[in-house]
Amino acid sequence: MIIQLIPWLIAVLTLIAVVWIVIVSWKNGISPMPTSRPVRQVVIQEVNRITGYADIMEAGSGWGTLGMDVVKHCPGKRLTGIENSLIPLWTSQWLTWLSVGLRRAGGQQHSFKGRLRFIRGSIYTCSYAHADGVICYLFPGAMTRLVDKFQRELPPGAKVISVCFALPGKEPLRTITCRDALRTKVYVYAF
Repeated sequence: MIIQLIPWLIAVLTLIAVVWIVIVSWKNGISPMPTSRPVRQVVIQEVNRITGYADIMEAGSGWGTLGMDVVKHCPGKRLTGIENSLIPLWTSQWLTWLSVGLRRAGGQQHSFKGRLRFIRGSIYTCSYAHADGVICYLFPGAMTRLVDKFQRELPPGAKVISVCFALPGKEPLRTITCRDALRTKVYVYAF
């Protein structure tokens, strides 16, 4: 009897999760979107241009895949992902935990340890005062809300790397067109 209920329970939990993601996505104005490999490569290249050890924040870290790739390929960089949607946040935390555990089980030292964390928070109220760089893959309304906050809080020389959407009223240092099917643009700003 219990075994027969398991598929139904899984279906109900999946439906609840999907509805939850839709509701939070509607509230946020955007759903958690994965980045393509060419876009991730460009973001990694730009993060590596930030010299020395650096604290990077990912505003709206979604499922965590971009943050994990950045830390994996950017020695000396620490990343904090900020996400307000619980299911993508829990997924990114679980994937990070799983990755660390698998590396330990295989006898390998893991580069995520102490360098990557995902926390629940609002990208509009968290502080960027200690960030050497910020990664964004948001939407135009969020970029409009964040441009003044970045100007007030980011330390001199900090970089903002934005996928798809420009910061209004701010001239980028570089605009890179990625070699993906959508010809995605990545904007790099200095503050």
